[in-house]
Amino acid sequence: MTLNVAIQMDPIESININADSTFVLALEAQKRGYTLYHYLPRKLSFREGKVTARARTLKVRREQGNHFEFGPEQELDLSTMDVVLMRQDPPFDMAYITATHVLEHIHPKTLVVNDPVSVRNAPEKLFVTHFEGVMPPTLITADVEDIKAFRRDHKDIIVKPLYGNGGAGVFHIRPDDENLGALLEMFTTTWREPVIVQRYVPEVRQGDKRIILVDGKAVGAINRVPAAGEARSNMHVGGRPEKTLLTKREQEICDIIGPALKERGLIFTGIDVIGDFLTEINVTSPTGIQEINRFDGSALEALVWDAIEARLPRK
Repeated sequence: MTLNVAIQMDPIESININADSTFVLALEAQKRGYTLYHYLPRKLSFREGKVTARARTLKVRREQGNHFEFGPEQELDLSTMDVVLMRQDPPFDMAYITATHVLEHIHPKTLVVNDPVSVRNAPEKLFVTHFEGVMPPTLITADVEDIKAFRRDHKDIIVKPLYGNGGAGVFHIRPDDENLGALLEMFTTTWREPVIVQRYVPEVRQGDKRIILVDGKAVGAINRVPAAGEARSNMHVGGRPEKTLLTKREQEICDIIGPALKERGLIFTGIDVIGDFLTEINVTSPTGIQEINRFDGSALEALVWDAIEARLPRK
């Protein structure tokens, strides 16, 4: 299958080619003979019913510092593409939401991955709330008294911004911690949105598991163990990756949410599981493919493209 693929992502110059999931998706697409284009989210435009981007042809190679090659910039009519990969990193702000509205004009004639409507309607910490029995006790509010009452009930809690990403702004508030009031003042000064408060799950010390799902099916996982003195397990803040297999409970969680992901066109997703609890469903720019590949000897990027191809009309 010969495809024209446009990749909407952040600057490719600064990516880590040994960790970036978009990079291996591009490598696999190139291996299959697809024609690739790259454009920045700010280069996306809507004018008189037409969706365009100032894009460049793209070639990639696994050679750090010399890992990409651009052609000249051109105005690309995205409706002529077979696939658009929406792969820029959060924050999930109004710029991100606007991009989903613009790309909605070409989907599904041009297949946008993930479906822009579903991305817009599935903020990662809120989407989880639609599935019963998978979350730790959770409160979403801007009401300080409700937060204090939740802390009285659960003692040991995690407080984080509702639309944060990458572990930024995640605080572990222990029962004897006197900083909750000051922390909430900082949150309300910095963000207008509610915060999310959850009962602390002590199993996080054994790791926060990232599970990759393709078209609603679990295809691989990696365990991320937080560094000493850290409540966060994100690898860019010192989390240590470990080889892992899915537990019965983790497979059960995937079986609960998988059909909804597939139905919504969320082809490539990553979920985070701590102990027996699902904490997040990442639908914007999931990561972890390369780490899982190295531990498992797999090629998850090929499974993603197989799923994308299966949704396209045969030429």
